[in-house]
Amino acid sequence: MKLASRFLAAFAVLVCASTFDFSAFAQGRLLEVYVAYLGPDDHYNSRGQRLSEPWQVIRQDRANYHRFGIRDRGDEGDRFFASAANRARMERMVLKGFIDGNAGWRVVNDNCWIRVEIYEDSVRVKVR
Repeated sequence: MKLASRFLAAFAVLVCASTFDFSAFAQGRLLEVYVAYLGPDDHYNSRGQRLSEPWQVIRQDRANYHRFGIRDRGDEGDRFFASAANRARMERMVLKGFIDGNAGWRVVNDNCWIRVEIYEDSVRVKVR
């Protein structure tokens, strides 16, 4: 009987561990979260060139919001990317972070809503 209960306890621990999202711990402390709509203005840089990487579009969205005052209806502000130096870190933060499924393709090719979790050295991007 003791062996069976130990086995069940070990099995329960394994099931819980396999369903728990440990990636949040790997990213460090959550600094803030914002939601933004990636519209047509966010897909082109200041020289009118089409952007081809997810981090470029997200960075342009934040530059549009903070520097140029170009905002889509429903865009939320954030304190972290108000800094040009922090916007310059966007590529590294995306590479160290996580983008849901086909969200990277959608960020580059669609007008879509995103939810961005900002961590100390990374971002987690979800397309809504």
